[in-house]
Amino acid sequence: MIKNLRIIAATIALLFASVAGAQCEFRNTAFKSGEYLSYNLYYNWKFVWVKAGTASMSTVQSQYRGRQAYRASLITRTNSSLDKVFMMRDTLLCYSSLQMEPLYFRKGAREGGRYTVDEVFYSYPDGRCHLRLHRKKNDGSHTWKNIVSHQCTFDMLNIFLRARSFNPTGWNKGKEVHFPMADGKNTNPAMIKYRGKATIKADNGIKYRCLQLSYMEKENGKYKEIVRFYVSDDSNHIPVRLDMFLKFGSAKAFLIGMKGLCNPVSSRVK
Repeated sequence: MIKNLRIIAATIALLFASVAGAQCEFRNTAFKSGEYLSYNLYYNWKFVWVKAGTASMSTVQSQYRGRQAYRASLITRTNSSLDKVFMMRDTLLCYSSLQMEPLYFRKGAREGGRYTVDEVFYSYPDGRCHLRLHRKKNDGSHTWKNIVSHQCTFDMLNIFLRARSFNPTGWNKGKEVHFPMADGKNTNPAMIKYRGKATIKADNGIKYRCLQLSYMEKENGKYKEIVRFYVSDDSNHIPVRLDMFLKFGSAKAFLIGMKGLCNPVSSRVK
């Protein structure tokens, strides 16, 4: 499920443009320090949708290695009922410069009986994107890998922060954008496809005009849809609903609360 919240990250992302070259700065127009988003999670259990838990994301201005930066954290928790089937206790953390350059990413994931940690360290010498990847496996062993790319590369949280400022004006249904995504082990090709607009009711009882997007990953030479999500059609671009196609079933996430927003929520349907 957390993998699919790279939706909130990767998925919304890069529709504003393809990210070529390592000039990775971008202007933030969508959020400010103090924003907080919360969600209800639902799981399809034997053809019945049951509440599975909650998720929340917060963003504040902080420092990373002496540099002013945004710090974002995403936490997902299954409830006691679903814990008996599949426990999830995931915490994600990232730092992004005030110019939206990825600086650091960490994901600690307790999923089922496994616990793993992924880290991505970013630097930008010589006009290129340098990645230092680290994974701590469930057995306690560690792997490290260095990658240098001429493209801006992102993780699931940093891309979420950056992508919030895209401009969808002029998008056509079926638009595709390809980009690299990093975790603690490697970088992988991913794609998002724009599927038009829809009106979605959140768990706060409010309906929103939304952009409908699909996040897809390449597997065995073909792209597979991982998440279909709906982001508010206003300057905040907040994920309102996510439909997640998981290896162990399907799940949905619905927005229940938001505060500390940067812009008016003009996507509300009266």
